[in-house]
Amino acid sequence: ESATAFGCLVSDMWLGEFDYVSPEAFHSIFEKRYPAFSRRTQHDAQEFLICVLDDLHEAFKEVRAQLCQERVSPAAGASTRSLSGTSIITQLFEGQLNYAIRCLTCRALSNRPESFTVLSLPIPSTRVCSLQDCLECFFQPDMLTQNNQIHCYWCGGNQDASLKASITKAPQIIIFHLKRFAWQDKHRRKLSTTVCYPFSDLDLSPYISASCCNNTEYSLCAVVNHAGDLDYGHYTAFCKHSVTKHWYSFDDTEVTKIPDSEVQADTAYLLFY
Repeated sequence: ESATAFGCLVSDMWLGEFDYVSPEAFHSIFEKRYPAFSRRTQHDAQEFLICVLDDLHEAFKEVRAQLCQERVSPAAGASTRSLSGTSIITQLFEGQLNYAIRCLTCRALSNRPESFTVLSLPIPSTRVCSLQDCLECFFQPDMLTQNNQIHCYWCGGNQDASLKASITKAPQIIIFHLKRFAWQDKHRRKLSTTVCYPFSDLDLSPYISASCCNNTEYSLCAVVNHAGDLDYGHYTAFCKHSVTKHWYSFDDTEVTKIPDSEVQADTAYLLFY
């Protein structure tokens, strides 16, 4: 039901018959399935996005599985099962991380793969930094000590370890979540740091595993902005038209064409490449 409503929303957007399109019908159906996202309270765009992607994936996965069962012979049951876990959502948005964990006592190496649709990046400065700085911070090696020690199979006990993340599968569309809401001195606050992000030629090769053969250069296609603080805020979006390459600002019922210079904003919260 929510996938059908989303399809109608996308269709209305691309028909070009309206000055703006309200997602009212989609949201009404979505909040029935997920009451936590009612319109009575403030919500986080990143949490909502992940929930929408998961919901659409489950819907499209079911349809794909049904189509596969209709098309393949009974002898090809294994192929049906493997395809049933994929959808247009996974094809576009799903990437793969690998966490390489090395025991510092015996030097044994283990790998922990993990799928992702959104990468949540720390902001390493309170004033100005670049998206590259955020990526460097996310992918820098970490030490697992004290309460974070690993249980080493080879040593047979808890040991200190090093941990390093890398991308083993780069998605077609990669989404970065800038972690603007952070804890400081036991208080949660919003970071208003200016994060400078490139419009094109974002190269992820320094963070890509040697086993990954995907193209690692990306161009910006959309930005979700958050203005306000922890208790009250307003979301807007900048989106690049895939045909004309013009940028547009979406602010409730106001949809306006904007120059490229306005796309770099201090309020950026989600970046789509």
